Amino acid sequence: MEPVTVIIESLGWIASGLTIATYAMNTMLLLRVLAILSSVFFLAYGTLLGLWPLVAMEATLLPINIYRLWQLLSLRRKVARSSGARADFDIVRRYGKRRTAAAGTILFRKGDKVDRLYLLSKGRVRIEEMGIEIQPGDIFGEIAFFTEDATRTATARAIDDVEIYDLDETRFLRLQFEDPGFGLAVMRTVTRRLMEGNDVPPSAEVRPAAP
Repeated sequence: MEPVTVIIESLGWIASGLTIATYAMNTMLLLRVLAILSSVFFLAYGTLLGLWPLVAMEATLLPINIYRLWQLLSLRRKVARSSGARADFDIVRRYGKRRTAAAGTILFRKGDKVDRLYLLSKGRVRIEEMGIEIQPGDIFGEIAFFTEDATRTATARAIDDVEIYDLDETRFLRLQFEDPGFGLAVMRTVTRRLMEGNDVPPSAEVRPAAP
């Protein structure tokens, strides 16, 4: 057998082996890497033998798998960035609707149906039943999205004149799907809020003064 023939057949066998390994993978990252390698070897094999339908197919699959691999790596970087000490919710500012409210305004009451997530841009907001004060840059109103009956679990009142940005439920759910880093940051905020609420001591009972 000619050396060139041996090389060509080797390319075909390697490409076939990589394709089999691709289907055996249980993680998407390795699957895409092996699919890319398989396409590279099949392209070489098909070009040397003049198998143009095979070349056309692999030339189409190669950029698709490269793009999917890039998406996976981008998602991993987003999740890694969200692991910092403080989440960045600026994406709510970009997609949300700006509103203002005067000090003392009740933004929502306990038991209200959940419809929006809020980002506080200026001022302070108090979550009354939990005893939590929201600072600029924080989101609030997120916990109700994860309750079974989708109702507010506490009342939010503006302490100062406030500027807020709100997202409706459709946009909020879409951002969680499109940006895993955002979704992870929201879940961490929910966990932190619940822990903060549990740490708040019960209010002391007010007793009438002695006559």
